[in-house]
Amino acid sequence: MKSDKPLFWLLLCLLVWAPIPLGSNRMWAWSLLEVGIFALVCAWLLMWTAGWVRAPSALVRAWPAFALLALWLGEQVLYVVPLPPSWVALLSPESARMQHLTDALGIARASMTLSVDPYATRMAILKGLAYAGAFFLVLVLANNRQRILTLARALVYAAVVMSIYGVLMHLAGVQEEYFGSFIDHASQASATYVNRNHFAGYLEMTLALGIGLLIAGLSDRSADTWRRFVTHLLDWVLSPKMVLRLALCILVIALTTTHSRMGNTGFFSSLLVAGVIGIALSRHATRNTVVLLASLIVIDLLIVGSWFGVEKLAQRLEQTTMGEVEVREEPAAYTIAMIRDYPLFGSGPGSFYVTFPRYRPATVVNFFDFAHNDYAQFASESGLLGLAILGLLVAVTLAAAVKAQWLRRDPLMRGMSFACIMGVTAILIHSWVDFNLQIPANAVYFMVLLALGWVSLHSGRSDNGAGVRRETD
Repeated sequence: MKSDKPLFWLLLCLLVWAPIPLGSNRMWAWSLLEVGIFALVCAWLLMWTAGWVRAPSALVRAWPAFALLALWLGEQVLYVVPLPPSWVALLSPESARMQHLTDALGIARASMTLSVDPYATRMAILKGLAYAGAFFLVLVLANNRQRILTLARALVYAAVVMSIYGVLMHLAGVQEEYFGSFIDHASQASATYVNRNHFAGYLEMTLALGIGLLIAGLSDRSADTWRRFVTHLLDWVLSPKMVLRLALCILVIALTTTHSRMGNTGFFSSLLVAGVIGIALSRHATRNTVVLLASLIVIDLLIVGSWFGVEKLAQRLEQTTMGEVEVREEPAAYTIAMIRDYPLFGSGPGSFYVTFPRYRPATVVNFFDFAHNDYAQFASESGLLGLAILGLLVAVTLAAAVKAQWLRRDPLMRGMSFACIMGVTAILIHSWVDFNLQIPANAVYFMVLLALGWVSLHSGRSDNGAGVRRETD
């Protein structure tokens, strides 16, 4: 059997690249991301068809997630299928009414689509396919312990490089044009993102992966004397784990200097939630796990944060005015009326920027291409049906990760399930006031975390995956 290792390394390169060009939130950038993912998926499927690789157990056992992904993608495709006008009027009366407006101009319609903007929906479908492809690739290529470790480490240390760049640019007060977009680094750390909140979302997910790696490397050794305690402490300081811990400090520094209120709230809240779940449900949690989680909160918040802007962040939270809150809530609040008009199916994926102007009052003059609330965005575009399908996908994946916390003894799998729970929870919290899941790079990283949730439950030490050499613990 042939090895799919080159595909794995190409996937790593693609994931590391994704945040660099403005979070891949430009047409050319997300097109490159999509082409790369589709090419890797096709290459692996060709190898599998030829019998050169085997499907790992995690892929087979993640069928509930794939069933929901298929259902969601099928619903997305339905939006661009030409249907009789009477069918569209039955399924989405408001969509039919909007499209009938052109009939007054003498244009006869033999068919209609559920989407009010089929072109934008086709682009959204391609993005959805790419996100599903990323989920698939992690399951089939991260098929042994060494690859899981390499994947997590690559994403964490790439985020460290990004964070150092972002913090240095912020401290230098640089204002620059980057890939055709103006980025003001002087007011906050944004790195390669235009919006600091999206950089914060990226950091929340990579921090979760880094903490998962720390948990994976924890030792079960106990120190019954002070001499052994000091010995274990020195071993830890001189080990590669200390490098990882310093890397996490850099990520926390970058997160605090984004001055993203909900980004920091999401990070610390998700750390607390995942920590409580991990300690309460894991039958194999050690005292070292509890000490690690406590130290993460104390050291990062009180020491690192105090040096690099946590006071400014606290002041920003205290000085938040009702006007600022209303500006952030406006598009989401006005989207409720839009959801009432398009309740079941929505106006079509990607069509928010076209549909929303009808629902904003005259006092709102800003242009909004996103709802600044991922829940409102998905509900308005894909309907309550689409939102429910995505919610079930996230729920069953979190259930798999929680189950891994309860069943798995392998520290690596416990660490990856922790990363899934923490990273996904952080984005779910952050999504109430931002649109991280509309940014291609962040959406792909979110799918990576979801895939690791299934890997943590079903990937075994003896799982030889795609015919690569068996790894030992």
